[in-house]
Amino acid sequence: MERILVAMSGGVDSSVAAFVLKQQGFKVVGAYMKNWINENSAIGHCPWMQDIKDARAVAEQLSIEFRVVNLMYDYRRLVVDYMLDSYQRGLTPNPDVMCNSRVKFGVFAAYARAEGFAGLATGHYAQRRGKPTGGFSLLEGKDKNKDQSYFLALLNQEQLAFARFPIGDLTKPALRDLALTAQLPTAQKKDSQGICFIGKFKMADFLRAYVPEQPGPIVRAADGRALGYHRGLHYHTIGQRRGIGIPSNKDHKAYVVVGKRATDNALLVAFNNIDAPGLWTDTCHVHNLNFVGAPITTNRRLECRVRYRDPRVAIEFLPQPEGGATIRFEQPQRALASGQILALYDGEELLAGGIFSWGYHGKVARSNRRHAKRLTRNDFPQRIT
Repeated sequence: MERILVAMSGGVDSSVAAFVLKQQGFKVVGAYMKNWINENSAIGHCPWMQDIKDARAVAEQLSIEFRVVNLMYDYRRLVVDYMLDSYQRGLTPNPDVMCNSRVKFGVFAAYARAEGFAGLATGHYAQRRGKPTGGFSLLEGKDKNKDQSYFLALLNQEQLAFARFPIGDLTKPALRDLALTAQLPTAQKKDSQGICFIGKFKMADFLRAYVPEQPGPIVRAADGRALGYHRGLHYHTIGQRRGIGIPSNKDHKAYVVVGKRATDNALLVAFNNIDAPGLWTDTCHVHNLNFVGAPITTNRRLECRVRYRDPRVAIEFLPQPEGGATIRFEQPQRALASGQILALYDGEELLAGGIFSWGYHGKVARSNRRHAKRLTRNDFPQRIT
C-alpha cells in the first residue's frame, strides 16, 4: 500500500484531498507546513494555531496520522527573502508560485521522500495525467473558476511525478458536498485569501515592516512633469490606479502607474486610457523559463495566462537563447509588471512558466536592508511534531 503525505493547511480543499486518498486505499499521513509565525499584529493576522487545530481535527476524524513540519527557515530563505528582494528592485513577485516550486514541492517534498512516502498530495485544483510516452502532463482543474494550475507553472517533471492532486477533477460545490457528507470539521470553513500557508495581511503593511522606504518623484510620463513624491517604488505596481498619492487632474482624469525608472527612482504615471505609454503592450520578454515537460525550441502558436485570474490569451512564442523567450500577444495586454509569472498553455495543458522582464530593473541596496538580523537555521529549529 502506497504511503502518501498530504499537505494539510487546515482548509476544506486539503481536508478533502486527504479524505479522497484514504477512500482510494492509500496509506495517508497529514502534515501541516509551519512556514510563518507573525508576531507583529500591525502587519496582519497569521492564523496558524487555528489552522493546525483544524487540520488535526480532520486527521482525527479520518483516523490518520498527523504531523507539524517546521519549514520556517526554508520559507524565509526561499520565499520571503525572494519577495523582499524583488520589491526592493522594483519588481512584482509571486510568492505563491515560488512557495509551490521551492518549498512545497521542494524542501517539503524532499522531507516526504526521506520519510519513505511515495508521493506528496495537495489541495490544488489541477490535474496530473500520465503520458503514453512516459512522464506526466499538468492540466487545469475541472472547476475553471477555481483552477490553480497557474500557481504550479514552475514545477519540473521530477516534481510533478511525485505530486498528487486528488481534488483536481472536482468542482468546488461538489467538494463542499463531499466534505459535508464525510462530516469533516472544515466542511463549512471559508476559503483562505492569504499567501501560501501564511494567512491574510496587507502587503503594504508587510513591506513597511521589512523594506526601507526610498522616496522619489512621481513623474508624468508624457512630459516629465513632477506631480508629487512617493515613499518607495516597492509600494506600487504597474496598472495601479488607487493609492498613488496624487489627485486626478482638473478634467477629473485619473492617473495610473505605467512604469518605474531606476536612474532617479521615479514613479511614472499617465492618464488611465488606452494611450497611456507603457500601460499596454503587444510584446514582452520572459526569462528563467521552466518547462513542465519537453522544452519548446521552435516558434509556436500557444496561449498564456499573464495573471492567475486572467483568461488564457493567444500568443506567438519565440524562444531565445539562455532560457528566455519573446512573447507576442494577439491582443495588447494591460499592466504587465516585471517579476510577474507568465504561464504557457496548449489548451488546458500547462507547458511552462517564466518571469516577465519589462521596464524597471533596479539593484537591491543590500546595505540598506532593514531586516532585524541575518537569520540562520538556528533561529528556526527544525522540530517535527
